[in-house]
Amino acid sequence: MPLAFASRFIFGVNMLGWSCSQPAAWYVYRLVPDSPEAKMNIRPTAKLSLGMALFLTVASACLGQAPQTTAATVRGNFADINRKILAMAKDFPEDKYGFRLKPEMRSFGEVIVHITSGIAYAGKAGRGEKVTWDEIDPKGYTTKASIVALLEKSIGDAEATVKSLPDASFAKSIEPWDDVTEHSAEHYGLLVAYFRANGIVPPESRPKK
Repeated sequence: MPLAFASRFIFGVNMLGWSCSQPAAWYVYRLVPDSPEAKMNIRPTAKLSLGMALFLTVASACLGQAPQTTAATVRGNFADINRKILAMAKDFPEDKYGFRLKPEMRSFGEVIVHITSGIAYAGKAGRGEKVTWDEIDPKGYTTKASIVALLEKSIGDAEATVKSLPDASFAKSIEPWDDVTEHSAEHYGLLVAYFRANGIVPPESRPKK
C-alpha cells in the first residue's frame, strides 16, 4: 500500500475531528519504503500486508493521542526530517563526501543535493509557483561547505513557506509537503547506510546528552 495512502488516512482522520501525534505519523514515514517521486520514475516498493498493518496501527494510535491539527502534523514532520538530514550533512566528514556505496550510486554529497532538490521544489510549489520537481546539478556543489549552505537555504525557504500558509489550507491539500517529506525520509535511510559503511554512528542513533 503506498505510503501516500496511509498519510492521507491521517489527513482524513484529522478532518473528522481526531488527530495523530507526530510519532504516529512518523512511524508511517519511517517504515514504508514507498516513493512519491512519480516525476522522478522511482518505483513504489511497499508491500500490501505491511501497508495494511501500518494502516491499522496508525488508526488505533490516532484515536488514543491528544489532538493535533493537520497543519501541525504536516509542518512538524517536514521540519523534523529536515533537521535530521541537515544534522547528517553537517556531521559527515568532508573527506568522505565523495564516498559511494557502489560505483554506480550517488556519492554522499550528491545524495544531499538530490534531497535538496525536493525541498527546493516544496518551497516553490508551496508558494504557488508553477514548477516541476527538477534535479539540482550536483556539479555546481563540489564541497561540503557549498552543499550544506545549499541545503540550509532550501530548508529555510521551504519552512518559511509552510509556516506562512493558513492552517485551513491544509484541509484542501497536504501537498507538496507530504510527498517531499516522504522523499526525504526514504533518503534519510540511505544516508544511514553511508554513515554505517564508514564506521560512523548516525547522529540520531548516538546517546542523548
